[in-house]
Amino acid sequence: MPEKKRHRYRFIKWAAWILLILAAILASIAWFLNVKSRPLLTSQIKTLLYKSTDSLYTITFTKVSTNILTGSATLQNVKITPDTIRYKQLVALKRAPNNLYQVSLKKLVVNHFHPFILYREQKLQIEDVLFDKPEVYMINKQLDFNENRAPRPIQSPYTFISKSLKEFSIKNIRFRDASFNYINKNVTKPEVFSIDDLNITLVDLLVDSTSFEDTKRFYLLKDVIINLKDYKYPTPDKMYNLKLSQLDFRASTGRLRVNKFAVEPLYDEMKFGEVAGYAKDRFSILMNNISLSGINLPLYISRQELRAKEMTIANGFVAVFNNNSLPDRGKVSRIGKYPHQLLQSLGAPILVDKIKLKDIDISYAVYNKESQQRGRISFEHTSGIISNATNIAAVKVKNPIMEAKLNTYLLGQGKLDVDFKFDLAANTGNFSYSGILQNFNARVLNQITKPLGLVRINRGNVDKLKFDFKADDFGTKGTVDFSYFDLSVALMKNDPEKDHLVKRGLLSFLANALIIKAENPGPNEKLISENVVYERPANTSFFNMIWKSLFVGIKHSVGITEEKQAKIRSHIATFKAIKESRELRRQKRIERQKLKENR
Repeated sequence: MPEKKRHRYRFIKWAAWILLILAAILASIAWFLNVKSRPLLTSQIKTLLYKSTDSLYTITFTKVSTNILTGSATLQNVKITPDTIRYKQLVALKRAPNNLYQVSLKKLVVNHFHPFILYREQKLQIEDVLFDKPEVYMINKQLDFNENRAPRPIQSPYTFISKSLKEFSIKNIRFRDASFNYINKNVTKPEVFSIDDLNITLVDLLVDSTSFEDTKRFYLLKDVIINLKDYKYPTPDKMYNLKLSQLDFRASTGRLRVNKFAVEPLYDEMKFGEVAGYAKDRFSILMNNISLSGINLPLYISRQELRAKEMTIANGFVAVFNNNSLPDRGKVSRIGKYPHQLLQSLGAPILVDKIKLKDIDISYAVYNKESQQRGRISFEHTSGIISNATNIAAVKVKNPIMEAKLNTYLLGQGKLDVDFKFDLAANTGNFSYSGILQNFNARVLNQITKPLGLVRINRGNVDKLKFDFKADDFGTKGTVDFSYFDLSVALMKNDPEKDHLVKRGLLSFLANALIIKAENPGPNEKLISENVVYERPANTSFFNMIWKSLFVGIKHSVGITEEKQAKIRSHIATFKAIKESRELRRQKRIERQKLKENR
């Protein structure tokens, strides 16, 4: 072997040996530090949590493993529990928080905790803490002395750790696939509300001599990020599934986004009422692209009070169906079930200053026992603004009116502008509704007038339908101005043999001749308004009452009143009597003729 190659080979050999020796030495040091650092790390974790929470929480775990080179540690079978005796002491001292937490999980991972900085500078800096699939219980009890407190701990945790640490910081605390359980202790019968597969990231936790006074932080954090991919909740009555898809929230912006929210009935339209046992409204709801802005997270954490500046809902539908061939609900009424009354009955305080709707379809359908057909009225491409949606008493005193200004298209054709004003403070569900419907072919109303009113519109054009009503739990009264021309109708009846509605010929003729006003204004060019008083049956819904009040106004405007219908029935009875008398005389003539022939 040449001398130059021999020297190179010896150099490589010695270099390899040196690297192996260095690696062995570093491994030995790392092992020694790992073993020696575990008791220190264990002590630091337990002491830090205990002291920084004013002796309220303790942490236990069965095993801790560390890697000094990567600055990581893993804790097995972790439990974080509150000291209830200490909590009562803090309540007496008026230092207790509104929320108590209990956390348990199989594994907690700490990544990059920079042990050398801890040793040299007394700063415990951690890059990442992962709670993998934890089970979290949050118990809320609102305490008077916490009202209007700033979003920070009652006392700075730094006062508890300053003797041993100058700084404690964690860049990210991640709760991955958490099972979150909320218990409301502010009600007489607390219930557990649960969500699974929840992801929460607490960003940039800092405990030092200055962070407590930093107004850009809340609870010493720079941000809170919440993510929920899918959520399904069966309602207690087992009639619906509530579904939510892809929820994202960031506290620093106060913005929450939901891709999709749905209320899905578990039974089809006709079976739903059968399962319920009575003529029950069936709701099917789908809302897409939901966003809330200006959410006050600290207020929600401390009092479970949801306040937001604005909510936007774009694209979706609300479909209501009722099978009125089924028995009524009996003594159980729907009084107190208007939209604003349902809002007041929610257990959680809510205030949304403004709700923007865009391109929402709303429909109300009924299966009619008499006609054995389904009638449907729809309000398509609905957009508008709902303001002051709240059930918070203090807000209602200041502004008791929730208003909804909407524009929509009746049955996809006639443009309708409607304004609802709901009195949030009224004990009897007071609200008003007014609107203008313009320029449409009256025949489109056959979708609902035929199956529900047994009236078919042969022809007619509507210039304007204007209405103004005031309503409460017991009914509604107001005015209807119905401007139209060239109107002709047919009255219908159900024919079991033909299995469909058929025209009542004579009755329709008399109706058009004696009852129906073909135009309004008439020849004198004076528009006739109709005053409507509609008494609400206790078992009817909000949608049903509004539809019926308008339908009564329209019928009366065109001349179909109860008095005139009675007059028509009287004419029919007279014609029937004349017909029967004529038939009787004819039969007698035939009998006399037969007698003559037999002689």
